[in-house]
Amino acid sequence: MTTACKNHILWTATHLSLPEDLWQRLETLGYKVLIADAGMVSRLDTLSPRLWVGQINGDHDSVFRQIQDIRSKCSDVSIVLASSQPHIDEAVQAIKLGVSDYIAHNISPDRLWEVLENALCHSCATLALPEPQRLKSLKGDGEPIAVHPSMIKVMEVAKRVAPSRSTILIKGETGVGKEVLARFIHHQSDRRNEPFVAVNCAALPENLLESELFGHEKGAFTGATNRRKGKFELADGGTLLLDEISEMAVSIQAKLLRVLQEREIDRVGGQSTIPVDVRVIATTNRDLEAETKSGNFRLDLYYRLNVVPLTLPPLRKRLDDMEPLAELFLNQYCALNNIPLKRLAPDAINFLKDQPWHGNVREFGNVMERISLLVEGNEVHACDLELLCGLEGQSKDQERGNDQAIPLKEMEKKMIFQALDNHHGNRTHAAKVLGISVRTLRNKLHEYQDGMEEEGVSAGG
Repeated sequence: MTTACKNHILWTATHLSLPEDLWQRLETLGYKVLIADAGMVSRLDTLSPRLWVGQINGDHDSVFRQIQDIRSKCSDVSIVLASSQPHIDEAVQAIKLGVSDYIAHNISPDRLWEVLENALCHSCATLALPEPQRLKSLKGDGEPIAVHPSMIKVMEVAKRVAPSRSTILIKGETGVGKEVLARFIHHQSDRRNEPFVAVNCAALPENLLESELFGHEKGAFTGATNRRKGKFELADGGTLLLDEISEMAVSIQAKLLRVLQEREIDRVGGQSTIPVDVRVIATTNRDLEAETKSGNFRLDLYYRLNVVPLTLPPLRKRLDDMEPLAELFLNQYCALNNIPLKRLAPDAINFLKDQPWHGNVREFGNVMERISLLVEGNEVHACDLELLCGLEGQSKDQERGNDQAIPLKEMEKKMIFQALDNHHGNRTHAAKVLGISVRTLRNKLHEYQDGMEEEGVSAGG
């Protein structure tokens, strides 16, 4: 197999413009964008780039055949498809063929950057790893790091319940690794050779989420030109992860409850039920019990999901895990970028342990990636972290100031607005510095706006 050219991006989507600032950002990260016409795709197996950004304009049959051919020759190449007239059935077919993302030509620059960033991470996250590590990464069955007693207890319970078919509810702050734990449970179960299917309940509106979960029949609604299986059917025999389940509309919660009770689904527009054998794992970063009291979440569904509750502690409460996590991330990113291995000096480890890590493991991983790219030399010291990683060197106690405690939510809000202010309102840049996704940042801003409206304060501006 041809080894992918790790810094090349082939761009044949002539109707999708790449903004200059995104282009420069890619070049800063070491990527080379090759703009070419569609004919260059026939040579893709020779060039073998890290990412191909192509387009689909009514010629989906030929494009899909092309993707199948590319996948057989260059399985490591990530693909993003842009369409002038996006269609849900076209998107489903593209994803089934292994396309990382299916987007519209009029996509916003922020969203385009998020798509490119995700595709580049997913395409070669394993290419530079030694073969045993690479296979383990591809399987997704790597055991989460657990050194701190609180994490060891979580992992002990996870291993004990993994072989069962019981529903599991994983709770924890944003970025603690809830999906990582869910995948580990799947790979520890007897369903490990069956599908693991993830659905982000916050990413789709109510009408699309219902079809996404349960599927639809041809003609069920405008645009439903073919019968389509939902995620429950696709996960049959395996595990279905319902990520951010607290964001699910109450009307769909009722249908989900029935599926969990009866183990059968009704496609949208369908006339008969379809049995499914699916193990459900749900995640939430909210207090679902409190959500039931406010009427945002059904109490009966909460009881049905909360069979085996697992709570992942935030990174600031499991400091023993920080050094092995740092070693893992540094090894991965140094190998990924073909740079000499770096290690943390004792003062750097102490410095990291003294940070609040509001973005948890996700933020921590981003900082380790920055260190691998920007710190010269093989040993990283606390002064490097202060200068290059945007960490101010204030301990959690110093942050409070004058011995007056600041609520965590208020500190989180303060940091988010400070990051937005530092980056002139650019949500993509602010999210990256904070170590969270743009979607999470957007949800937080909506949360703050709702809070202001409830207090009768104008949220304009």
